[in-house]
Amino acid sequence: MSRFTFESIRLPDTAEDLRQDVRRFLADEQAKGGFVPVVDSWLSGFNPDFSEKLGRMGWIGMVWPEKYGGHARSTLERYVVMEELLAAGAPVGAHWVADRQMGPMILRHGTEAQKERFLPDMAKGVSYWAIGMSEPNAGSDLSAAQAKLTPDGAGWRLSGQKLWSSGAHRCQYMIALCRSGPAGDDRHGGLTNVIIDLRDPAVTIRPIYLISGEHHFNEVIFNDVYISEDMVIGEPGDGWHQVTEELAHERSGPERFLSTMPLFEALVQVTQHSEDRYLQRELAALASELAALRQLSLSIAGILEQGGNPVVEAALVKDAGTRFERKVTEVAERVLQLGTNGEGGVGVSDEIAANSGIAAAETLLAQAILHGPGFTIRGGTNEILRGIVARGLGLR
Repeated sequence: MSRFTFESIRLPDTAEDLRQDVRRFLADEQAKGGFVPVVDSWLSGFNPDFSEKLGRMGWIGMVWPEKYGGHARSTLERYVVMEELLAAGAPVGAHWVADRQMGPMILRHGTEAQKERFLPDMAKGVSYWAIGMSEPNAGSDLSAAQAKLTPDGAGWRLSGQKLWSSGAHRCQYMIALCRSGPAGDDRHGGLTNVIIDLRDPAVTIRPIYLISGEHHFNEVIFNDVYISEDMVIGEPGDGWHQVTEELAHERSGPERFLSTMPLFEALVQVTQHSEDRYLQRELAALASELAALRQLSLSIAGILEQGGNPVVEAALVKDAGTRFERKVTEVAERVLQLGTNGEGGVGVSDEIAANSGIAAAETLLAQAILHGPGFTIRGGTNEILRGIVARGLGLR
């Protein structure tokens, strides 16, 4: 049976100074009204001005080579910046996908011309990218992708549809996984990644609203879009290999267990003087689980730093991380008992209700409840992830 390759990781000596720099920047931005912390900020916090500031600070494209606008820093230094931004609930949604996975895919598989054209603006925080993976009747089963590429001269014609494309209505580009040939016996063949200019008039973008009425997800329809040869990533038919590498970046990062961190911190603040032993045990259990998840996620960052492709480990961390995010929401619901206070209700205890931070905590809880259904869907459902883990262990 195969084994996971999680190993203990020690952050570099430069990490702590960097962490303090990020914290000072965030405190200053928050103090002057640059942002208000929110739950799920890497999805809902779309703020181009803030992303451009991070670009000027050198905190986007951190690990990319300097000749492409990057800063040649380590994966672990980037990890420290990411966890501080997420823990603060900072609005990083505009550049998140470009920095996390589209830039790395182009860097690893793109042509020199693609690297020179796209990476510098990504690192400046002025180029926004969407993901084109999920489709109707396919969901998280990427091998079932049907968006079709048909040869047309030196390029291709694209027809089909993608679903759940976060921020596509605000992004300039998408990288989409499309079918360019037969699937083969293992269903992984004939897939190709292409770059799509979302401003092309042959692209239609329709909103998919959250239960809160917010608009982050989209349905993107390709109406016979022309894809020039220079917008194909790597060799046609190599899409499965590329996309599974990309998903290791998408599934393993701190955003998979820190989406509800602003709520957890608010919960600690409003309960810090409580003598309720049951409450203390619940929060302590969450803190312990958070520490373990962080070590697992850091270990994957270490594998990526060494050029590895931790597909199975990333699937495990994403599954466990999103279940942790849900637990934070459930504990907050029990502590704050949102919506049950008042006549006939059970309400929060007097000591918690007297805390000046309870209104902010209740707002963050409401955000967590409304965003929660998406936690275990985006990046692959838990059922799909557990199948990947089982296959990696030789159990399927």
